[in-house]
Amino acid sequence: MNTAKFNALAVSPKKLNRIFVPFFPNARKQKTEAIPAPILSSITAAGLGFWIVSAILTALPARSAEQISVVYGPIQFSLSVQSLEALVKEGKVSEELSPYIGNISPSGLADLREIMQRRFEANPTVISQFTKAQLGRTVLNRLGRILQRETGQNGATSLRTAFIAAAGDPEGLNLLNMLRKFPDRVVRVDLTQGLQIIAQLEKVLRDTEASVKLIQQASITEASTNYNVNFSQLPDLRQPGSFSWQKNTLTINDTQRNRPLMVDLYLPQTNTPANVIVISHGAAGNRNTLSLLAEHLASYGFAIVVMEHPGDSLKRFQDFFTGLADSPQPQELIYRPLEIKYVLDELQRREQTEPALKGRLNLQQVGVIGQSVGGYTSLSLAGAQINFDLLRKDCVDNQILNLSLLVQCEISLLTPSNYDLRDERVKAVIAVNPLTSSVFGETGLSQIKIPVMFVAGADDIFTPAFPEQIVPFTWLTTPNKYLVVIEKASHFSLLGGSQEDNSALPPLPRELVGPDPALARPYLNALSVAFFRTYLNNQVEFQPFLSASYARAISRLPFNLSLVQNFTAAQLAEVLNTNSPSTGNPQNNQKR
Repeated sequence: MNTAKFNALAVSPKKLNRIFVPFFPNARKQKTEAIPAPILSSITAAGLGFWIVSAILTALPARSAEQISVVYGPIQFSLSVQSLEALVKEGKVSEELSPYIGNISPSGLADLREIMQRRFEANPTVISQFTKAQLGRTVLNRLGRILQRETGQNGATSLRTAFIAAAGDPEGLNLLNMLRKFPDRVVRVDLTQGLQIIAQLEKVLRDTEASVKLIQQASITEASTNYNVNFSQLPDLRQPGSFSWQKNTLTINDTQRNRPLMVDLYLPQTNTPANVIVISHGAAGNRNTLSLLAEHLASYGFAIVVMEHPGDSLKRFQDFFTGLADSPQPQELIYRPLEIKYVLDELQRREQTEPALKGRLNLQQVGVIGQSVGGYTSLSLAGAQINFDLLRKDCVDNQILNLSLLVQCEISLLTPSNYDLRDERVKAVIAVNPLTSSVFGETGLSQIKIPVMFVAGADDIFTPAFPEQIVPFTWLTTPNKYLVVIEKASHFSLLGGSQEDNSALPPLPRELVGPDPALARPYLNALSVAFFRTYLNNQVEFQPFLSASYARAISRLPFNLSLVQNFTAAQLAEVLNTNSPSTGNPQNNQKR
Protein backbone atom coordinates (compact mmCIF):
# COMPACT_ATOMS: atom_id res chain seq x y z
CA MET A 1 0.00 0.00 0.00
CA ASN A 2 1.55 3.28 -1.07
CA THR A 3 0.22 6.55 0.26
CA ALA A 4 0.73 10.02 -1.11
CA LYS A 5 3.50 12.16 0.19
CA PHE A 6 2.77 14.48 3.08
CA ASN A 7 3.31 18.20 2.67
CA ALA A 8 4.99 19.63 5.75
CA LEU A 9 3.08 22.31 7.62
CA ALA A 10 6.00 24.51 8.54
CA VAL A 11 4.82 27.82 9.98
CA SER A 12 7.19 30.63 10.86
CA PRO A 13 6.83 32.58 14.11
CA LYS A 14 6.35 35.79 12.14
CA LYS A 15 3.30 34.29 10.47
CA LEU A 16 1.81 33.26 13.80
CA ASN A 17 2.41 36.68 15.24
CA ARG A 18 0.85 38.44 12.25
CA ILE A 19 -2.25 36.26 12.55
CA PHE A 20 -2.91 35.88 16.27
CA VAL A 21 -1.57 39.02 17.91
CA PRO A 22 -4.10 41.36 16.27
CA PHE A 23 -6.91 39.24 17.74
CA PHE A 24 -5.44 39.26 21.24
CA PRO A 25 -2.90 42.02 21.95
CA ASN A 26 -2.14 40.45 25.34
CA ALA A 27 -0.89 37.38 23.53
CA ARG A 28 2.36 39.27 23.01
CA LYS A 29 3.14 38.41 26.60
CA GLN A 30 3.13 34.76 25.58
CA LYS A 31 6.33 34.26 23.60
CA THR A 32 5.75 32.65 20.23
CA GLU A 33 9.17 32.94 18.65
CA ALA A 34 10.84 30.19 16.66
CA ILE A 35 7.88 27.86 16.18
CA PRO A 36 8.76 25.63 13.22
CA ALA A 37 5.50 23.68 12.87
CA PRO A 38 2.00 23.64 14.24
CA ILE A 39 0.83 20.93 16.54
CA LEU A 40 -1.05 19.17 13.77
CA SER A 41 2.14 18.60 11.83
CA SER A 42 3.83 16.98 14.81
CA ILE A 43 0.89 14.67 15.42
CA THR A 44 0.82 13.44 11.85
CA ALA A 45 4.57 12.96 11.78
CA ALA A 46 4.45 11.05 15.05
CA GLY A 47 2.66 8.24 13.29
CA LEU A 48 5.69 7.67 11.08
CA GLY A 49 8.26 6.79 13.68
CA PHE A 50 6.91 5.31 16.89
CA TRP A 51 4.42 3.03 18.65
CA ILE A 52 0.90 2.67 17.32
CA VAL A 53 -1.87 0.22 18.29
CA SER A 54 -4.64 -1.30 16.24
CA ALA A 55 -7.99 0.25 15.34
CA ILE A 56 -11.01 -0.05 13.06
CA LEU A 57 -12.15 2.73 10.76
CA THR A 58 -15.08 4.41 12.46
CA ALA A 59 -18.19 5.88 10.90
CA LEU A 60 -17.94 9.41 9.56
CA PRO A 61 -20.12 12.16 11.03
CA ALA A 62 -23.45 13.13 9.65
CA ARG A 63 -23.16 16.70 10.96
CA SER A 64 -20.36 19.25 10.97
CA ALA A 65 -19.31 22.30 12.95
CA GLU A 66 -21.16 25.54 12.34
CA GLN A 67 -19.50 27.90 14.84
CA ILE A 68 -16.03 28.48 16.27
CA SER A 69 -16.00 29.89 19.78
CA VAL A 70 -12.62 31.30 20.78
CA VAL A 71 -11.88 31.76 24.48
CA TYR A 72 -8.88 33.65 25.85
CA GLY A 73 -9.24 34.29 29.56
CA PRO A 74 -12.25 36.56 30.05
CA ILE A 75 -12.39 37.36 26.32
CA GLN A 76 -14.64 35.30 24.09
CA PHE A 77 -16.01 35.68 20.59
CA SER A 78 -17.63 33.46 17.99
CA LEU A 79 -17.60 33.27 14.24
CA SER A 80 -19.23 30.94 11.77
CA VAL A 81 -17.30 28.26 9.94
CA GLN A 82 -19.03 29.46 6.77
CA SER A 83 -17.59 32.97 7.09
CA LEU A 84 -14.15 31.56 7.82
CA GLU A 85 -14.40 29.34 4.75
CA ALA A 86 -15.35 32.31 2.58
CA LEU A 87 -12.34 34.21 3.90
CA VAL A 88 -9.90 31.35 3.42
CA LYS A 89 -11.07 30.22 0.00
CA GLU A 90 -12.15 33.51 -1.59
CA GLY A 91 -10.52 36.21 0.52
CA LYS A 92 -14.00 37.53 1.27
CA VAL A 93 -14.28 39.39 4.60
CA SER A 94 -17.81 39.12 5.94
CA GLU A 95 -19.45 41.64 8.23
CA GLU A 96 -19.08 39.11 11.01
CA LEU A 97 -15.29 38.91 10.55
CA SER A 98 -14.52 42.54 9.77
CA PRO A 99 -14.04 43.66 13.43
CA TYR A 100 -11.23 41.13 13.78
CA ILE A 101 -9.75 40.99 10.30
CA GLY A 102 -9.33 44.76 10.23
CA ASN A 103 -6.37 44.47 12.59
CA ILE A 104 -4.56 41.86 10.50
CA SER A 105 -2.09 43.07 7.90
CA PRO A 106 -2.47 41.90 4.29
CA SER A 107 0.54 39.61 4.71
CA GLY A 108 -0.93 38.16 7.91
CA LEU A 109 -4.22 37.55 6.14
CA ALA A 110 -2.43 35.81 3.29
CA ASP A 111 -0.59 33.65 5.82
CA LEU A 112 -3.84 32.70 7.51
CA ARG A 113 -5.42 31.65 4.23
CA GLU A 114 -2.35 29.63 3.29
CA ILE A 115 -2.13 27.84 6.65
CA MET A 116 -5.80 26.95 6.72
CA GLN A 117 -5.72 25.45 3.21
CA ARG A 118 -2.33 23.79 3.29
CA ARG A 119 -3.05 20.16 2.55
CA PHE A 120 -1.30 16.95 3.30
CA GLU A 121 -2.71 13.71 2.01
CA ALA A 122 -3.04 10.79 4.38
CA ASN A 123 -4.87 7.52 4.21
CA PRO A 124 -7.83 7.67 6.64
CA THR A 125 -7.14 4.10 7.74
CA VAL A 126 -3.63 5.05 8.84
CA ILE A 127 -4.96 8.02 10.79
CA SER A 128 -7.62 5.80 12.31
CA GLN A 129 -5.00 3.29 13.39
CA PHE A 130 -2.83 5.93 15.00
CA THR A 131 -5.60 7.82 16.75
CA LYS A 132 -7.14 4.66 18.20
CA ALA A 133 -3.78 3.68 19.71
CA GLN A 134 -2.59 4.47 23.21
CA LEU A 135 -0.06 6.94 21.83
CA GLY A 136 -2.66 8.43 19.52
CA ARG A 137 -5.20 8.73 22.31
CA THR A 138 -2.65 10.54 24.44
CA VAL A 139 -1.90 13.01 21.65
CA LEU A 140 -5.58 13.58 20.93
CA ASN A 141 -6.27 14.12 24.60
CA ARG A 142 -3.63 16.85 24.71
CA LEU A 143 -5.04 18.48 21.57
CA GLY A 144 -8.55 18.09 22.90
CA ARG A 145 -7.71 20.46 25.72
CA ILE A 146 -7.37 23.18 23.10
CA LEU A 147 -10.01 22.19 20.56
CA GLN A 148 -12.92 21.37 22.82
CA ARG A 149 -16.53 20.37 22.47
CA GLU A 150 -19.23 23.00 22.77
CA THR A 151 -19.69 22.26 26.48
CA GLY A 152 -15.98 22.75 27.22
CA GLN A 153 -15.32 19.01 27.43
CA ASN A 154 -12.13 17.55 25.98
CA GLY A 155 -12.52 17.36 22.20
CA ALA A 156 -10.39 14.25 21.60
CA THR A 157 -13.20 12.03 20.30
CA SER A 158 -14.55 14.71 17.99
CA LEU A 159 -11.05 15.50 16.73
CA ARG A 160 -10.44 11.88 15.82
CA THR A 161 -13.64 11.82 13.81
CA ALA A 162 -12.72 15.10 12.12
CA PHE A 163 -9.22 13.94 11.16
CA ILE A 164 -10.52 10.71 9.63
CA ALA A 165 -13.35 12.43 7.79
CA ALA A 166 -11.09 15.16 6.38
CA ALA A 167 -8.49 12.61 5.27
CA GLY A 168 -11.16 10.69 3.36
CA ASP A 169 -12.70 13.78 1.81
CA PRO A 170 -11.78 14.81 -1.77
CA GLU A 171 -10.65 18.18 -0.44
CA GLY A 172 -8.16 16.38 1.78
CA LEU A 173 -6.79 16.93 5.25
CA ASN A 174 -6.21 20.59 6.02
CA LEU A 175 -7.08 22.76 9.00
CA LEU A 176 -10.16 24.28 7.40
CA ASN A 177 -11.57 20.92 6.34
CA MET A 178 -10.80 19.45 9.74
CA LEU A 179 -12.87 22.23 11.36
CA ARG A 180 -15.67 21.64 8.88
CA LYS A 181 -15.71 17.93 9.72
CA PHE A 182 -15.75 18.50 13.48
CA PRO A 183 -18.94 16.61 14.47
CA ASP A 184 -20.12 19.06 17.15
CA ARG A 185 -22.12 22.17 16.23
CA VAL A 186 -19.56 24.40 17.97
CA VAL A 187 -15.76 24.05 18.15
CA ARG A 188 -14.59 25.70 21.35
CA VAL A 189 -10.98 26.91 21.07
CA ASP A 190 -9.19 27.43 24.38
CA LEU A 191 -6.47 29.79 23.23
CA THR A 192 -4.94 30.00 26.72
CA GLN A 193 -4.15 26.27 26.63
CA GLY A 194 -2.83 26.59 23.10
CA LEU A 195 -0.50 29.45 23.96
CA GLN A 196 0.80 27.52 26.98
CA ILE A 197 1.79 24.61 24.76
CA ILE A 198 3.35 27.01 22.25
CA ALA A 199 5.28 28.64 25.10
CA GLN A 200 6.58 25.23 26.23
CA LEU A 201 7.73 24.42 22.72
CA GLU A 202 9.26 27.84 22.29
CA LYS A 203 11.25 27.39 25.49
CA VAL A 204 12.65 24.05 24.37
CA LEU A 205 13.59 25.60 21.03
CA ARG A 206 15.25 28.60 22.68
CA ASP A 207 17.17 26.33 25.04
CA THR A 208 18.20 24.13 22.12
CA GLU A 209 19.43 27.09 20.08
CA ALA A 210 21.33 28.54 23.04
CA SER A 211 22.91 25.22 24.04
CA VAL A 212 23.92 24.41 20.46
CA LYS A 213 25.67 27.79 20.22
CA LEU A 214 27.39 27.10 23.53
CA ILE A 215 28.56 23.70 22.30
CA GLN A 216 29.84 25.24 19.08
CA GLN A 217 31.83 27.77 21.08
CA ALA A 218 33.12 25.06 23.46
CA SER A 219 34.18 23.01 20.44
CA ILE A 220 36.13 25.97 19.05
CA THR A 221 37.82 26.40 22.42
CA GLU A 222 38.70 22.71 22.65
CA ALA A 223 40.03 22.76 19.09
CA SER A 224 42.44 25.53 20.01
CA THR A 225 43.84 23.59 22.94
CA ASN A 226 43.90 19.96 21.82
CA TYR A 227 45.64 18.12 19.00
CA ASN A 228 47.74 20.25 16.67
CA VAL A 229 47.44 17.86 13.75
CA ASN A 230 47.47 18.39 10.01
CA PHE A 231 44.60 16.07 9.17
CA SER A 232 45.14 16.53 5.45
CA GLN A 233 48.26 14.38 5.89
CA LEU A 234 46.33 11.58 7.60
CA PRO A 235 43.95 9.00 6.14
CA ASP A 236 40.52 10.36 5.25
CA LEU A 237 38.24 8.24 7.40
CA ARG A 238 35.23 9.44 5.43
CA GLN A 239 36.44 7.32 2.52
CA PRO A 240 36.10 3.49 2.44
CA GLY A 241 38.86 1.44 4.03
CA SER A 242 41.04 -1.20 2.40
CA PHE A 243 39.36 -4.41 3.59
CA SER A 244 37.14 -6.44 1.31
CA TRP A 245 34.09 -8.01 2.91
CA GLN A 246 31.24 -10.39 2.27
CA LYS A 247 27.64 -10.00 3.34
CA ASN A 248 25.58 -12.95 4.53
CA THR A 249 22.02 -13.00 5.84
CA LEU A 250 21.46 -15.28 8.82
CA THR A 251 18.21 -16.49 10.33
CA ILE A 252 18.54 -17.06 14.06
CA ASN A 253 15.65 -18.66 15.89
CA ASP A 254 15.14 -16.74 19.11
CA THR A 255 13.67 -19.46 21.32
CA GLN A 256 13.29 -17.12 24.31
CA ARG A 257 10.87 -14.84 22.46
CA ASN A 258 9.68 -17.47 19.97
CA ARG A 259 10.53 -15.51 16.84
CA PRO A 260 13.06 -15.65 14.01
CA LEU A 261 15.70 -12.92 13.92
CA MET A 262 17.02 -11.83 10.54
CA VAL A 263 20.61 -10.61 10.76
CA ASP A 264 22.99 -9.30 8.11
CA LEU A 265 26.60 -10.22 8.84
CA TYR A 266 29.29 -8.22 7.06
CA LEU A 267 32.44 -10.30 7.38
CA PRO A 268 35.76 -8.65 6.40
CA GLN A 269 38.73 -10.56 5.05
CA THR A 270 41.14 -10.28 7.98
CA ASN A 271 44.05 -12.38 9.24
CA THR A 272 42.88 -12.22 12.86
CA PRO A 273 39.43 -12.39 14.48
CA ALA A 274 37.55 -9.18 13.73
CA ASN A 275 36.05 -7.10 16.50
CA VAL A 276 32.27 -6.96 16.20
CA ILE A 277 29.99 -3.92 15.87
CA VAL A 278 26.22 -4.36 16.18
CA ILE A 279 23.90 -1.87 14.44
CA SER A 280 20.38 -1.37 15.85
CA HIS A 281 17.80 0.49 13.75
CA GLY A 282 15.04 2.76 15.03
CA ALA A 283 11.32 1.98 15.05
CA ALA A 284 9.91 1.26 11.58
CA GLY A 285 13.46 0.56 10.36
CA ASN A 286 15.13 -2.55 9.05
CA ARG A 287 18.51 -3.99 8.08
CA ASN A 288 18.79 -1.52 5.22
CA THR A 289 18.29 1.61 7.33
CA LEU A 290 22.01 1.97 8.17
CA SER A 291 23.49 -0.45 5.65
CA LEU A 292 25.77 2.20 4.11
CA LEU A 293 27.36 2.68 7.52
CA ALA A 294 27.71 -1.10 7.88
CA GLU A 295 29.56 -1.30 4.57
CA HIS A 296 31.87 1.53 5.56
CA LEU A 297 32.81 -0.03 8.90
CA ALA A 298 33.31 -3.46 7.32
CA SER A 299 35.80 -1.88 4.93
CA TYR A 300 37.86 -0.93 8.00
CA GLY A 301 38.08 -4.50 9.22
CA PHE A 302 35.14 -4.72 11.63
CA ALA A 303 32.64 -7.56 11.54
CA ILE A 304 29.24 -5.87 11.39
CA VAL A 305 26.07 -7.45 12.75
CA VAL A 306 23.03 -5.55 11.46
CA MET A 307 19.92 -6.39 13.45
CA GLU A 308 16.33 -6.42 12.33
CA HIS A 309 14.13 -6.14 15.41
CA PRO A 310 10.95 -7.91 14.28
CA GLY A 311 8.71 -6.40 16.95
CA ASP A 312 8.97 -2.85 15.61
CA SER A 313 10.56 -3.26 12.20
CA LEU A 314 9.40 -1.72 8.94
CA LYS A 315 7.72 -5.00 8.03
CA ARG A 316 5.86 -5.05 11.34
CA PHE A 317 4.54 -1.56 10.68
CA GLN A 318 3.60 -2.50 7.11
CA ASP A 319 1.72 -5.54 8.38
CA PHE A 320 0.04 -3.46 11.04
CA PHE A 321 -1.17 -0.81 8.63
CA THR A 322 -2.54 -3.46 6.29
CA GLY A 323 -4.30 -5.28 9.11
CA LEU A 324 -2.04 -8.35 9.12
CA ALA A 325 -0.53 -7.86 12.58
CA ASP A 326 -1.06 -6.19 15.90
CA SER A 327 0.80 -2.99 16.66
CA PRO A 328 4.23 -2.90 18.31
CA GLN A 329 3.96 -3.30 22.07
CA PRO A 330 5.88 -1.59 24.92
CA GLN A 331 7.55 -4.93 25.70
CA GLU A 332 9.56 -4.54 22.49
CA LEU A 333 11.68 -1.90 24.21
CA ILE A 334 12.84 -4.62 26.59
CA TYR A 335 13.17 -7.24 23.88
CA ARG A 336 15.47 -5.13 21.71
CA PRO A 337 18.65 -5.35 23.83
CA LEU A 338 17.80 -8.93 24.78
CA GLU A 339 17.63 -9.85 21.08
CA ILE A 340 21.11 -8.46 20.56
CA LYS A 341 22.43 -10.43 23.53
CA TYR A 342 20.81 -13.56 22.10
CA VAL A 343 22.37 -13.00 18.67
CA LEU A 344 25.81 -12.48 20.22
CA ASP A 345 25.40 -15.72 22.17
CA GLU A 346 24.40 -17.58 19.02
CA LEU A 347 27.29 -16.14 16.99
CA GLN A 348 29.64 -17.13 19.76
CA ARG A 349 28.33 -20.70 19.52
CA ARG A 350 28.54 -20.76 15.73
CA GLU A 351 32.04 -19.29 15.78
CA GLN A 352 33.10 -22.43 17.63
CA THR A 353 31.27 -24.92 15.42
CA GLU A 354 30.91 -23.55 11.87
CA PRO A 355 34.00 -23.60 9.62
CA ALA A 356 32.93 -20.42 7.79
CA LEU A 357 33.00 -18.46 11.07
CA LYS A 358 35.69 -20.23 13.05
CA GLY A 359 38.42 -17.81 14.03
CA ARG A 360 36.70 -14.91 12.24
CA LEU A 361 34.90 -13.10 15.10
CA ASN A 362 36.10 -11.56 18.35
CA LEU A 363 32.90 -11.48 20.38
CA GLN A 364 34.60 -10.25 23.54
CA GLN A 365 35.23 -6.82 21.98
CA VAL A 366 31.83 -5.61 20.82
CA GLY A 367 30.65 -2.14 19.91
CA VAL A 368 27.06 -1.03 19.33
CA ILE A 369 25.64 1.76 17.18
CA GLY A 370 21.95 2.55 17.55
CA GLN A 371 19.73 5.27 16.10
CA SER A 372 16.62 6.68 17.82
CA VAL A 373 15.03 3.74 19.69
CA GLY A 374 18.17 1.88 18.64
CA GLY A 375 20.15 4.55 20.51
CA TYR A 376 18.18 3.69 23.64
CA THR A 377 18.97 0.03 22.88
CA SER A 378 22.71 0.67 22.67
CA LEU A 379 22.73 2.56 25.97
CA SER A 380 20.80 -0.25 27.67
CA LEU A 381 23.47 -2.72 26.55
CA ALA A 382 26.13 -0.31 27.84
CA GLY A 383 24.64 -0.44 31.33
CA ALA A 384 22.08 2.37 31.50
CA GLN A 385 19.23 1.31 33.76
CA ILE A 386 15.54 2.02 33.21
CA ASN A 387 14.27 4.51 35.77
CA PHE A 388 10.67 3.51 36.47
CA ASP A 389 10.28 6.02 39.28
CA LEU A 390 11.17 8.88 36.97
CA LEU A 391 8.95 7.53 34.21
CA ARG A 392 5.95 7.43 36.53
CA LYS A 393 6.63 11.02 37.54
CA ASP A 394 7.21 12.42 34.06
CA CYS A 395 4.45 10.50 32.32
CA VAL A 396 1.60 11.74 34.50
CA ASP A 397 1.13 14.74 32.21
CA ASN A 398 3.82 14.77 29.54
CA GLN A 399 4.27 17.46 26.91
CA ILE A 400 2.51 16.87 23.64
CA LEU A 401 5.39 18.10 21.50
CA ASN A 402 8.17 15.94 22.92
CA LEU A 403 7.30 12.91 20.84
CA SER A 404 10.19 10.90 22.28
CA LEU A 405 8.74 11.31 25.77
CA LEU A 406 5.50 9.76 24.55
CA VAL A 407 7.51 6.74 23.42
CA GLN A 408 9.43 6.57 26.69
CA CYS A 409 6.14 6.65 28.57
CA GLU A 410 5.17 3.41 26.82
CA ILE A 411 7.76 1.70 29.02
CA SER A 412 5.99 3.03 32.10
CA LEU A 413 3.09 0.73 31.18
CA LEU A 414 5.28 -2.30 31.90
CA THR A 415 5.58 -3.93 35.29
CA PRO A 416 8.58 -2.27 37.00
CA SER A 417 11.50 -4.64 37.27
CA ASN A 418 15.28 -4.57 37.43
CA TYR A 419 15.71 -5.71 33.84
CA ASP A 420 19.16 -7.13 33.14
CA LEU A 421 19.89 -5.52 29.76
CA ARG A 422 23.62 -4.88 30.06
CA ASP A 423 26.06 -7.05 28.12
CA GLU A 424 29.63 -7.13 29.44
CA ARG A 425 30.95 -7.97 25.98
CA VAL A 426 29.94 -4.47 24.85
CA LYS A 427 32.95 -2.19 25.31
CA ALA A 428 31.84 1.03 23.54
CA VAL A 429 28.62 2.49 22.11
CA ILE A 430 27.49 5.27 19.79
CA ALA A 431 23.94 6.51 20.38
CA VAL A 432 22.54 8.52 17.45
CA ASN A 433 19.44 10.63 18.24
CA PRO A 434 18.74 8.48 21.31
CA LEU A 435 15.76 8.95 23.62
CA THR A 436 17.09 9.08 27.17
CA SER A 437 15.66 11.82 29.36
CA SER A 438 13.00 9.98 31.34
CA VAL A 439 13.58 6.34 30.52
CA PHE A 440 17.05 6.59 32.12
CA GLY A 441 17.41 10.00 33.72
CA GLU A 442 20.63 10.91 35.50
CA THR A 443 20.50 7.89 37.78
CA GLY A 444 20.21 5.45 34.88
CA LEU A 445 22.79 7.03 32.55
CA SER A 446 25.37 7.45 35.30
CA GLN A 447 25.63 3.65 35.50
CA ILE A 448 27.47 3.51 32.16
CA LYS A 449 31.19 2.94 32.64
CA ILE A 450 32.34 2.36 29.06
CA PRO A 451 33.13 4.90 26.29
CA VAL A 452 30.03 6.60 24.87
CA MET A 453 29.38 8.96 22.00
CA PHE A 454 26.11 10.89 21.71
CA VAL A 455 25.22 12.22 18.25
CA ALA A 456 22.50 14.89 18.10
CA GLY A 457 20.74 16.69 15.27
CA ALA A 458 20.02 20.31 16.13
CA ASP A 459 16.77 20.24 14.10
CA ASP A 460 15.52 16.87 15.35
CA ILE A 461 11.85 17.15 16.38
CA PHE A 462 11.38 13.45 17.18
CA THR A 463 14.11 13.10 19.80
CA PRO A 464 14.91 16.78 20.42
CA ALA A 465 18.60 17.46 20.97
CA PHE A 466 18.28 19.59 24.08
CA PRO A 467 16.21 17.32 26.35
CA GLU A 468 17.30 13.98 24.89
CA GLN A 469 21.03 14.30 24.17
CA ILE A 470 22.56 17.59 25.31
CA VAL A 471 21.30 17.65 28.89
CA PRO A 472 21.69 13.85 29.33
CA PHE A 473 25.29 14.05 28.14
CA THR A 474 26.10 16.03 31.28
CA TRP A 475 24.79 13.11 33.37
CA LEU A 476 27.33 10.65 31.97
CA THR A 477 30.10 9.81 34.43
CA THR A 478 32.26 7.65 32.18
CA PRO A 479 35.60 9.41 31.56
CA ASN A 480 35.53 8.69 27.82
CA LYS A 481 32.48 10.50 26.50
CA TYR A 482 31.84 12.57 23.40
CA LEU A 483 28.99 14.83 22.33
CA VAL A 484 28.59 15.44 18.62
CA VAL A 485 26.08 18.08 17.49
CA ILE A 486 25.21 18.61 13.83
CA GLU A 487 23.57 21.90 12.96
CA LYS A 488 20.61 21.68 10.53
CA ALA A 489 20.48 17.90 11.00
CA SER A 490 17.11 16.22 11.49
CA HIS A 491 16.18 12.85 12.95
CA PHE A 492 16.90 11.30 9.55
CA SER A 493 20.07 13.05 8.38
CA LEU A 494 22.43 10.18 9.16
CA LEU A 495 20.31 7.34 7.80
CA GLY A 496 21.10 5.68 4.51
CA GLY A 497 20.62 2.31 2.87
CA SER A 498 22.12 0.67 -0.16
CA GLN A 499 18.68 -0.04 -1.63
CA GLU A 500 15.21 1.46 -1.73
CA ASP A 501 12.63 0.35 0.81
CA ASN A 502 9.20 -0.46 -0.59
CA SER A 503 7.49 1.07 2.41
CA ALA A 504 3.80 1.06 3.25
CA LEU A 505 4.39 4.13 5.38
CA PRO A 506 3.96 7.62 3.95
CA PRO A 507 7.23 9.07 2.61
CA LEU A 508 8.70 11.73 4.83
CA PRO A 509 8.28 15.34 3.74
CA ARG A 510 11.45 17.06 2.64
CA GLU A 511 11.09 19.65 5.39
CA LEU A 512 11.29 16.93 8.05
CA VAL A 513 14.27 15.18 6.46
CA GLY A 514 16.21 18.43 6.05
CA PRO A 515 19.18 18.97 3.71
CA ASP A 516 20.59 16.09 1.67
CA PRO A 517 21.60 13.31 4.16
CA ALA A 518 24.43 12.31 1.83
CA LEU A 519 26.24 15.43 3.06
CA ALA A 520 25.99 14.41 6.73
CA ARG A 521 26.59 10.66 6.58
CA PRO A 522 30.38 10.99 6.09
CA TYR A 523 30.59 12.51 9.59
CA LEU A 524 29.21 9.35 11.21
CA ASN A 525 31.33 7.17 8.93
CA ALA A 526 34.54 8.88 10.00
CA LEU A 527 33.76 9.31 13.71
CA SER A 528 32.56 5.74 14.14
CA VAL A 529 35.75 4.36 12.56
CA ALA A 530 37.88 6.52 14.87
CA PHE A 531 35.77 5.71 17.94
CA PHE A 532 35.84 1.94 17.53
CA ARG A 533 39.44 1.78 16.32
CA THR A 534 40.31 3.61 19.55
CA TYR A 535 38.10 1.77 22.04
CA LEU A 536 37.65 -1.68 20.51
CA ASN A 537 40.99 -2.12 18.77
CA ASN A 538 42.99 -0.04 21.30
CA GLN A 539 44.67 1.85 18.46
CA VAL A 540 45.63 5.06 20.22
CA GLU A 541 46.77 6.62 16.94
CA PHE A 542 43.08 7.18 16.13
CA GLN A 543 42.49 9.27 19.25
CA PRO A 544 43.23 12.60 17.46
CA PHE A 545 40.24 11.94 15.17
CA LEU A 546 38.00 12.07 18.24
CA SER A 547 38.61 15.74 18.78
CA ALA A 548 37.05 19.12 18.23
CA SER A 549 39.85 20.00 15.84
CA TYR A 550 39.04 17.03 13.62
CA ALA A 551 35.35 17.91 13.68
CA ARG A 552 36.22 21.42 12.52
CA ALA A 553 38.51 20.02 9.84
CA ILE A 554 35.78 17.93 8.20
CA SER A 555 32.82 20.23 8.91
CA ARG A 556 31.00 21.35 5.77
CA LEU A 557 27.92 23.51 5.21
CA PRO A 558 25.00 23.18 5.64
CA PHE A 559 25.82 20.67 8.40
CA ASN A 560 28.10 22.53 10.79
CA LEU A 561 29.79 19.83 12.91
CA SER A 562 30.81 20.31 16.56
CA LEU A 563 32.38 17.84 18.98
CA VAL A 564 33.05 18.34 22.67
CA GLN A 565 34.36 16.14 25.44
CA ASN A 566 34.28 18.58 28.33
CA PHE A 567 30.78 19.97 28.52
CA THR A 568 29.30 20.22 32.00
CA ALA A 569 25.97 20.76 33.71
CA ALA A 570 27.34 24.01 35.14
CA GLN A 571 27.97 25.40 31.65
CA LEU A 572 24.52 24.35 30.57
CA ALA A 573 22.89 25.81 33.67
CA GLU A 574 24.35 29.22 32.85
CA VAL A 575 22.66 29.12 29.44
CA LEU A 576 19.39 27.93 30.93
CA ASN A 577 19.40 30.64 33.56
CA THR A 578 19.99 33.24 30.87
CA ASN A 579 17.18 31.94 28.68
CA SER A 580 14.84 30.80 31.45
CA PRO A 581 14.79 33.09 34.45
CA SER A 582 11.74 31.23 35.74
CA THR A 583 11.58 27.58 36.76
CA GLY A 584 10.82 26.26 33.31
CA ASN A 585 13.78 23.91 32.81
CA PRO A 586 12.26 21.01 30.83
CA GLN A 587 14.68 18.67 32.52
CA ASN A 588 13.67 19.82 36.01
CA ASN A 589 17.33 20.78 36.55
CA GLN A 590 18.34 17.24 37.57
CA LYS A 591 16.36 14.25 36.38
CA ARG A 592 17.03 11.49 38.81
